Amino acid sequence: METAAEDLARIEGYHAHVYYDSASKDAAAVLRRTIEARFDVALGRWHDTPIGPHPCPSYQIAFGPDQFATLVPWLALNRGALDIFVHPQTGGDRADHTSHVIWLGKSYELDLSVFR
Repeated sequence: METAAEDLARIEGYHAHVYYDSASKDAAAVLRRTIEARFDVALGRWHDTPIGPHPCPSYQIAFGPDQFATLVPWLALNRGALDIFVHPQTGGDRADHTSHVIWLGKSYELDLSVFR
């Protein structure tokens, strides 16, 4: 059995996926601009149709473990009505998208067929 420190050492980074639809895209854009101005993160492209396991349009925020304690609580308090899917990057994509997830807002069923 791994110790807590060994478990945490497996986390190379995190992804937060901001979900939106046509009615909430403007709010997602405001959130994105605020994140870009406030945090040192990598922002992914806008995906106006579902991509990978994600059932909704989204964009990705990639960030390091050292930013988790600041960014994720900030997202929880500033996401408005947007839903955000957060997961670690441990090298195990399926587990990262199923067992190790954090939802801010509503949760969604992912398309896990992409991990076969």
